[in-house]
Amino acid sequence: MNIFFYEKAYPLRRKGLGMAKIVVIGGGWAGVASAVRARKRGHDVFIIERTDMLLGLGNVGGIMRNNGRFTAAEENIALGADELFGITDKYSTHRNIDFPGHRHASFYDAAKVEPQVADLLKELGVKVSFMTRIVDVRKNEKIEAVVDADGNFFEADVFVEATGTTGPMGNCMRYGNGCSMCVLRCPAFGPRVSIAEKAGNMDLMAAKEDGTRGAFSGSCKLEKKSLSREIQKKLDKEGVIVIPLPKQLINRSKLARKVCQQYALDEFAENIILLDTGEAKLMTSFFNLQQLRTVPGFENARFLDPYAGGKGNSVRYMAVGLRDKNMRAKGIENLFLAGEKSGFFVGHTEAITTGSLAGYNASRYAEGGEMLELPEQLAVGDIIKFADEALNDEDCLARRFTFAGGEYFERMKEKDLYTCNVRKIRKKVKELGLVNVYNM
Repeated sequence: MNIFFYEKAYPLRRKGLGMAKIVVIGGGWAGVASAVRARKRGHDVFIIERTDMLLGLGNVGGIMRNNGRFTAAEENIALGADELFGITDKYSTHRNIDFPGHRHASFYDAAKVEPQVADLLKELGVKVSFMTRIVDVRKNEKIEAVVDADGNFFEADVFVEATGTTGPMGNCMRYGNGCSMCVLRCPAFGPRVSIAEKAGNMDLMAAKEDGTRGAFSGSCKLEKKSLSREIQKKLDKEGVIVIPLPKQLINRSKLARKVCQQYALDEFAENIILLDTGEAKLMTSFFNLQQLRTVPGFENARFLDPYAGGKGNSVRYMAVGLRDKNMRAKGIENLFLAGEKSGFFVGHTEAITTGSLAGYNASRYAEGGEMLELPEQLAVGDIIKFADEALNDEDCLARRFTFAGGEYFERMKEKDLYTCNVRKIRKKVKELGLVNVYNM
């Protein structure tokens, strides 16, 4: 067990409250967002992370503020959850970029953001245990403790599960093209275990259009130095490059298998689309390496993540939990869900949104206070409501929700929730009486 105890004192936001212990399982964007909110309310917060790094898929992501994610980011900032967006904005090497189907995107340098997030947690006094895999719970009427693979117990008043929905390896073997050696590194650190399911909740598994389970992660990372100098220079300067594929290399069938339906457009099958996130982000689930090397400029291309990106990618949405509008797991009084674990949500902004609400409400529950329901007048509240309602539909397991595209972005536009006018967003949050609510 690799535990870093960050002991800096952090004052309670509300006088007269005792300090509760809150354990967050999973240190991705959602888990970190949960921890920040709970710690800023003065509670003792402990993140337990299965791997040796924070952010999980955030280490190979990098796309922020595209389409409706701009609105959602600014709503979160107005609500008081500004810290993580401040980091991704600061380390964005390209801003206001358009690429097929997407406008005004920012690309953060995935190699620089994770250490900054770790520093934020250190500054706040959040405790972090790396290389600690939670495999079980001890439960009476409530969850009393979670248990790691070595038999250690971690007791707490409240728990937040943000373990994601990818893995174990068997799912990638059964529903994908095998283990692709992705950033989640199940062979090295062990498989993800659903804590909600261990505590008695029922998990849902996503379905593709053809009825098979799961969905592939939507992109791969190429080593930028393995590409031609011309491509490198254009990426460094413009942030995006679109290269038409010869007809024999176009494969539209992969689009329906992607979890990121906002990128399941014909342009992403007909072209190589590269984004600069420190390395070259290839916007396809996988691409046969030998075929890729026949394209001019890619003769020496090599994958960075997943390392077997010529064969396949990680399979996600295999363990989505059931929760209420406050992000609390159904039937489990002191467990809250965040990120992919909390619904068929796609993306970092979506993870920070659900994580912030889960962490805030976990702390409010610990204090005996009224929990917050984000209003549907805001995109960050409407997407949660919409995802809940979708579970009543026959095709619910095949649907994904993101501010960046697909059916939810269309809903944002229809409901006039999509805007890049920061003053307008701030005014709406103020009229709802929610400015800086997360820090009150």
